[in-house]
Amino acid sequence: MTPITEIVASGGAEIAVRVDGPEHLPWIVLSNSLAADLSMWDDQIPFLTRSYRVLRYDTRGHGRSSAPAGAYSFELLVGDLVAVMDRFGIAQADILGLSMGGMTALGLGLAYPERVNRLICADARADAPPPFVAGWDQRIAAVEAGGMGAVLAGTMERWFTAVTRQHRPEVVDRASRMVLATSPVGYIGCARALQGLDYLRHLARMEPETLYIVGAEDAGAPPEAMRAMAAETPGAQFEILPGVAHIANMEDVASFNARVAEFLDISRQAAE
Repeated sequence: MTPITEIVASGGAEIAVRVDGPEHLPWIVLSNSLAADLSMWDDQIPFLTRSYRVLRYDTRGHGRSSAPAGAYSFELLVGDLVAVMDRFGIAQADILGLSMGGMTALGLGLAYPERVNRLICADARADAPPPFVAGWDQRIAAVEAGGMGAVLAGTMERWFTAVTRQHRPEVVDRASRMVLATSPVGYIGCARALQGLDYLRHLARMEPETLYIVGAEDAGAPPEAMRAMAAETPGAQFEILPGVAHIANMEDVASFNARVAEFLDISRQAAE
């Protein structure tokens, strides 16, 4: 089927959306990392569209979405996710988010549990301790002074292991292009939202079935932090992917896709 691309108005922003997959299948919605865009999910689309109609969108300030000035909040980012779901009449969907997208997914699951069937939160934190906040202050200052190029090298070091950076230049190049294409205004707005992250203390009331996935070498969302998130979330599953850093879905496509497929029971869905 021909993909659908559209712009959805939400909270003073214009959110770019893409839909892939047959109309008769259930929905899954994908939410991207900070400094990425909806194309970060390209390696998941072939297997997801066998069982789902897939909605991807560029978080405000990223990709083809607009970048309103000012600090953003997760209430605002969750509102954008609700707006794109409403535009396509999606009453309930499975939700998959990574890093900032995973945090947004958690926010949706907490605020609108009736809109979420199953939730996958990958490589994301649920709180903002002082060192985390200070790190974002440093990156914000760097972007204000030198644009997105000022944080590119450090971002690639956090996103991918040294092995991937050395031996898989095509992955790093693809990720670098997304970073450099990100609006500095949007990056800073979303970074301010990250500094106010405060979901950990609420995870005990999470209703949707939840899977947490993290790369074993993720320094941005350390495995021990995500293990604690899973422990707070009723009935949650937790998976560590070895030899993987922060952008797990791009660094180890096969392992990431396999774990997602297992949780969503995609093989059974396809058979039905």
